[in-house]
Amino acid sequence: MEVKKKCTAVVLAAGQGTRMGTSVQKQYLELEGKPLICYALKTFETSSVIDDVVLVVGTGQEAYVREQIIEPYQFAKVTAIVEGGRERYDSVYEGLKAAVRDEKGQVRDGYVFIHDGARPFVDEEMLHRQYEAVGTYRACVAGMPSKDTVKLIDDDNYAVKTPKRKYVWTVQTPQVFENSLIMDAYSKMMREDCEGITDDAMAVERYMDVPVKLVEGSYRNIKITTPEDLAVARTFVNGKI
Repeated sequence: MEVKKKCTAVVLAAGQGTRMGTSVQKQYLELEGKPLICYALKTFETSSVIDDVVLVVGTGQEAYVREQIIEPYQFAKVTAIVEGGRERYDSVYEGLKAAVRDEKGQVRDGYVFIHDGARPFVDEEMLHRQYEAVGTYRACVAGMPSKDTVKLIDDDNYAVKTPKRKYVWTVQTPQVFENSLIMDAYSKMMREDCEGITDDAMAVERYMDVPVKLVEGSYRNIKITTPEDLAVARTFVNGKI
């Protein structure tokens, strides 16, 4: 019987959420009675796939998160709360350093699941699919086939290309990698120009030349970015859709 490898979730909660139009950062907004971030953390807390969680928060928010979220909601798997950086990739790198290294500073064997805290509807079935995939492919990301036709445009907003829809997926999180693979990719990336890197898969593709497998996520696995997204999330929580 194959022994399960250790899986750590790095949950990103350091974003400013400017498009939400509120003074409260979106990951701490209330969604049907509890902070938005709690939904993803609850899934990881009860998951048989995830062994521990590293939570990446904004500058000076460590005490607030521990006192208002981790302790009241009893998220025992959160073993570290670390301060993020200015850009998403800075925050991921800080989370990775806390997630994949052992006491001697060496990268341990296992997998890391990098997840946006503003995606509350990650589920256990998704995590299992990704665990199976990363063992085979070393790198995989959640995503779903696009429901819409996609146009590529130029700088003047003229359509220049229409890719076949069957080849177009919208990418989600978690994005899952072998510990050593993603740590090597980020270590190389942080020494160079990070411009244009918008997700973790791009780091692996660009700096490690390793293809990334797309694994079925869920159309419910939305990212809460605008007030309209929050309204949709409420209908999901209340079982109206």
